[in-house]
Amino acid sequence: MEKSLMLKETFMNEFGLEEQDLRTYSPLTLAYIGDAIFELVVRTVLVERKNTQPEKLHKAATKIVKAETQALMIEALKEDLTDEELAVYKRGRNAKAVTRAKNATMSEYRRATGFEALMGYLYLKGDMERMVKLIHLGVERAEVTL
Repeated sequence: MEKSLMLKETFMNEFGLEEQDLRTYSPLTLAYIGDAIFELVVRTVLVERKNTQPEKLHKAATKIVKAETQALMIEALKEDLTDEELAVYKRGRNAKAVTRAKNATMSEYRRATGFEALMGYLYLKGDMERMVKLIHLGVERAEVTL
């Protein structure tokens, strides 16, 4: 089994889940799972880089997973997105969310939602390799300390 599919495939197999057509997911549903998987990637990198106190890890993670930083990252990535990825991002960005981030502008929040939708899409598609590559590239280009 290809490494990039192992996490999702493990869940699918263990819980008896069936593949769904990704085109049927709402962009906010994609953003919901994308938020979680992005935070998991960030937390994993932080923990593996430095085994330290949880409150220090939490502070470092929240600086990265906040809407403002995600908005910076997606702006830095746009030129590298495929047409399909750009379409998913735009669907997420343009979705009408009921909530809003506490410490972000509406523009940042919408771009962050698009970023999360893209991360969720890539995760559910089983393309963890592409997802992680984009996160790494976004961190570098937006000069985010991870």
